[in-house]
Amino acid sequence: MLKACTCRKFFLSLCLLFCFSFPCCVKSDELQVLLTLKSALNKSSTDVLDSWEAAGPVCSFNGVTCNGDGSVKEIQLSNQRLTGVLPLDSICQLQSLDKLSFGYNLLYGAITDDLNNCSKLQYLDLGNNLFSGSFPDISSLSELRFLHLNSSGISGPFPWNLLENMTNLTVLSIGDNPLDQTQFPSEILKLKKLNWLYLGNCSIEGKIPPAIGDLTELINLELQLNYLSGEIPSEIGNLHKLWQLELYGNELTGKLPVGLRNLTSLEYFDASNNNLEGDISEVKYLTNLVSLQLFENQFTGQVPPELGEFKKLVNLSLYTNMFTGSLPQKLGSWADFDFIDVSENLLSGPIPPDMCKKGTMRGLLMLQNRFTGEIPTTYANCASLKRFRVSNNSLSGRVPAGIWGLPQVDIIDIAYNQFEGPISSDIKNAKVVGILSAEYNRLSGELPEEISEATSLVRIELNNNQISGKFPRGIGKLKRLSNLQLQNNKLSGSIPESLGSCASISTINMANNSLSGKIPSSLGSLPTLNTLDLSRNELSGRIPESLSSLMLSLFDLSSNRLTGPVPQSFSIEAYNGSLAGNPGLCSSTIQSFKKCPPDSGMPKFVLMLIVCLAVAAILLATLGCFLYLRRTEKDGDRSLKEESWDVKSFHVLTFSEDEILDSIKQENLIGKGGSGNVYKVMLGNGVELAVKHLWNTDSHGRRKSRSSSPMLGRHSGKEKEFDAEVQTLSSIRHVNVVKLYCSITSEDSSLLVYEYLPNGSLWDRLHTSRKMELDWDTRYEIAVGAAKGLEYLHLGCDRPVIHRDVKSSNILLDEFLKPRIADFGLAKMVQANGGKDSTHVIAGTYGYIAPEYGYTYKVDEKSDVYSFGVVLMELVSGKRPIEPEFGDNNDIVSWICSKLKNQESVLSIVDHRIPVAFKEDAVKVLKIAILCTTKLPALRPTMRTVVQMLEEAEPYKLVGIVINKDGEVQKKDTMESADKLNL
Repeated sequence: MLKACTCRKFFLSLCLLFCFSFPCCVKSDELQVLLTLKSALNKSSTDVLDSWEAAGPVCSFNGVTCNGDGSVKEIQLSNQRLTGVLPLDSICQLQSLDKLSFGYNLLYGAITDDLNNCSKLQYLDLGNNLFSGSFPDISSLSELRFLHLNSSGISGPFPWNLLENMTNLTVLSIGDNPLDQTQFPSEILKLKKLNWLYLGNCSIEGKIPPAIGDLTELINLELQLNYLSGEIPSEIGNLHKLWQLELYGNELTGKLPVGLRNLTSLEYFDASNNNLEGDISEVKYLTNLVSLQLFENQFTGQVPPELGEFKKLVNLSLYTNMFTGSLPQKLGSWADFDFIDVSENLLSGPIPPDMCKKGTMRGLLMLQNRFTGEIPTTYANCASLKRFRVSNNSLSGRVPAGIWGLPQVDIIDIAYNQFEGPISSDIKNAKVVGILSAEYNRLSGELPEEISEATSLVRIELNNNQISGKFPRGIGKLKRLSNLQLQNNKLSGSIPESLGSCASISTINMANNSLSGKIPSSLGSLPTLNTLDLSRNELSGRIPESLSSLMLSLFDLSSNRLTGPVPQSFSIEAYNGSLAGNPGLCSSTIQSFKKCPPDSGMPKFVLMLIVCLAVAAILLATLGCFLYLRRTEKDGDRSLKEESWDVKSFHVLTFSEDEILDSIKQENLIGKGGSGNVYKVMLGNGVELAVKHLWNTDSHGRRKSRSSSPMLGRHSGKEKEFDAEVQTLSSIRHVNVVKLYCSITSEDSSLLVYEYLPNGSLWDRLHTSRKMELDWDTRYEIAVGAAKGLEYLHLGCDRPVIHRDVKSSNILLDEFLKPRIADFGLAKMVQANGGKDSTHVIAGTYGYIAPEYGYTYKVDEKSDVYSFGVVLMELVSGKRPIEPEFGDNNDIVSWICSKLKNQESVLSIVDHRIPVAFKEDAVKVLKIAILCTTKLPALRPTMRTVVQMLEEAEPYKLVGIVINKDGEVQKKDTMESADKLNL
């Protein structure tokens, strides 16, 4: 008996010892699993894994949650910029793991069937990654409740049968993956607990099954961008809890089903871009709608008048249908209405007057209908409006004066109506308007001089009106103007010489007016002019010789009062019609014109040439004396002027090297840098230039002649920078790349003559004492413009150009705060054979240098992408790339990565000067910046992709809703539904 008792005590002690010992073994095993996971991931781009150390308890690791007995229960590492291949075979050794969240990272490789060993998983998020291959059958995960695989990169056939064992699923998100086409999976119809189903853009075809109505717990159903056909089943009306229904971009037919009215909780309904027909009377019962998108279908009948009473409705897109009747007059008057597009229908009646009652409306698009009446005066005060488009209707009356001067509007489109009255001087307040389209109306009065203050104008289309009076003298201020259409009006007076300052203009049409005086010779200096039509006016004098340099596809000066000889370049039969109706013209070669008298034409030209040569000789002699006298003057203890200069021009020049050389003096110095000094030059005609000055020096900084380089052909560093900049910029023509007019070189000195950008650099505006507050719209436009400049360098040139020193101080701003990429001293062109530049000198500026420089010494386009990502971070945060607050050896990239913990922390990154209303827009750009600064170059987007992402992040995009990684409702970005501008 004693022996038995002793045995029992020994056994009990052994059990207790085993029980107390086992958790330690578990922790030891789990520690090794987590360390294996850490080693498999790229942890250098984030500090989230820094706490994962061998000495530390696993429950204290960032992103790790344990249960009561100290075993790992959850791993949450979403949105951490992690890269690498997930070691699922190791992870699934964690016996208590029920949540695995790796969404929004950069993970790649295959998702293996080792997942089956994570048998207790309830939550799995692998979405928004870069995985490849097909998804494995994980049928053993019967306890799974949340499955997020959207945008994960998986492809091929999906094992839908795995859902048969997952009857507890509440969230299923598999959309945005290139899966093989398949019929609607019947397995989904058995998941009665589903409340969130996202199957958008995953190649589902066939019909929507009626049994979808059995999933009565659904609050979100997204089936957009698939190949679904047939009618929407009436059973969908059984989904009484449905809050969002997305069916757009399919091939659905038939009418909206009877019973849709039962979805009284529905707030977001989008069935656009299908082949649906009939009326939309079922919609009138959906009183909680916030957004209704039914565009590009074949709907008929009236827009239900009940929509005018919807208290939450803020977005309505019904364009490209066949709706008739009038719009509800109370439409949009209750909520913070945002956007309406009912274009391309058969709608009539007046425009609802109160859609901007709350002052939040950003888009009014009602073009190509049958609307009548006047524009309600309420919209003259709608300062939030960005797009106002009512063309191709039967509207009449005067345009309210304030419409012309809306401060945020970028398009005013009222063409093809019956509007009367003048364009008011309020247009001076339209600082961002790009398109003014009012052709084919009855507008009258003078074109206001104030139109020259709307300096963002790109297109002025006012043809076929009754506009009279003189042409605005200040038209030359419109530097972005590309299209000027004023034909068929009553304009009088002369064409101003300043029109020749509109350097971006491609089309000038002022035919059939009463213009008089001479044709400005300045028009001949317009580098992009393609169409010039001044026919049927009263212009007089000679045809300027300068027009001969233009490359025109349409040229018409017919039916005027021009006199004198036809310039030699136009003296061919092809121009007969273009010059007809000018009896005062003469030509020695065109038979249809009278012969020029002996004393006209060439002799005067020769005489003028002789006079010019004589003047040039005098100037050269004066220059020689001047150069000699100025030898003693100092610029950094060096003489500037030499006896021999080489000028290479890349644009039409309106200045001489004398004017440039005379301005290279201390009082004109505006900047210094590693590439040389920069001077501001004011020409006699008021044009401002910037000149970079480089002295040719040897390796010891001593002045050296360009011709005295060593015989091996090695140049000094500054000579290389000069040559690189000239080679790069001489062939580039892009609105977002700084314009190089010419280079001027001597044996001792090298000069580059640029356009002058009066607002300095982006660095100045963001970081120095001279900074001016930049609102978010301006920062966004700078980001897009600079991105487009880099995109052009990488993809638009004959050979890709790698800048190698992208930074905010090399992004200059013009008078309109539009950006120009500048300073190409380090730039390299990719060789024709595909080789990239390689150097053992790290090029660039600390804080902007891509990490691969440090170990490969090689640069390519992705290095520029990294640097541009840093610039985006500056724009969003207002911080410099290197700040004391970042700590030792840390830069803005590592600092921002340390802040990506929760929404509050992310929002704290945004510059405090950016209003709260725009912080979410800023975070969109921040996400793009983070992608650009990924450590692995191959994972960074191209600049073309960056431009596309930035354009999709416009501040005035609409807002929709999705579920977050925890199954909670949150906002998401969706594309604006309409405005078919084709710009």
